[in-house]
Amino acid sequence: MSPPPIFETTLRGATPLNRGKVRDLYAVDDHLLIVATDRISAYDVVLDSVIPDKGKVLTQLSAFWFARTGHIVPNHMVSTDPASYPAALRDQHALLAGRSMLVRRTKPVLIECVARGYLSGSGWKEYRETGRVCGIELPSGLRESERLPEPIFTPATKAETGHDVNISENEAADLVGRDLVTRLRDVTLALYAHGAAHAESCGIIVADTKFEFGLLPNDDPGDDAESFILIDEALTPDSSRFWPADRYAPGGPQPSFDKQYVRDHLDAVGWDRQPPAPALPAAVVDGTRAKYREAYRLLAGRELD
Repeated sequence: MSPPPIFETTLRGATPLNRGKVRDLYAVDDHLLIVATDRISAYDVVLDSVIPDKGKVLTQLSAFWFARTGHIVPNHMVSTDPASYPAALRDQHALLAGRSMLVRRTKPVLIECVARGYLSGSGWKEYRETGRVCGIELPSGLRESERLPEPIFTPATKAETGHDVNISENEAADLVGRDLVTRLRDVTLALYAHGAAHAESCGIIVADTKFEFGLLPNDDPGDDAESFILIDEALTPDSSRFWPADRYAPGGPQPSFDKQYVRDHLDAVGWDRQPPAPALPAAVVDGTRAKYREAYRLLAGRELD
């Protein structure tokens, strides 16, 4: 995998902690600052080309969902307004506005929590081979992209590079404990149900989505249950598979609101999926940007700030 490019500048008053494929993470006093860049990756390679507004869509859509789902589970969001950030950051408003989020610190849970309502992606591949997805037996004869009888919880391991690896709920319990996995499963499915219902009313199918959670310090020594909150992002085009409902046709791949333009172009030019990736033409950049912005407009009910 190619090393991710550095964010536009080093922030004053913040200590760089990690540069991911898309997000840059900083320590700010006793909080963290997440900055979503316009970087884009395909097949686990970060491209040199960027998609304008992509970072703003990821940040503002996550904030939209965090505000809507607090009744299901608390989350790490403190603020998305640079004017309310620590003083050392406030004069860097132009860099941070719309694409940054000040958040609480947690200890990340070492599994990805995935909810699937439709049979697609790695789930479809596994089903064709075994009739199961993450150890869950499914009815025979399902087609690619078909709606499942009910949403399922399919955890995965977190990978530093490359793809996450699907695991069963029992394997997840071996990693983080049975009680925690059970509670994470219930919250994951509740978040998916809420998000999918709202999205459906907006003309979008949420085929599947990934959540991450963080553990908080346990202030009650007599309570064995670890408390957790929702972290990272929520129900974005990068963490979810969004399909336009009016074009849904099970039996094959579906059009989507994410990197489809990028992947289709890279496949068409015969890229071998090894770095460096070829530069994206303007039409591909513009088409991808439009899809991200459209997903935000439909779900949030307003244009991107």
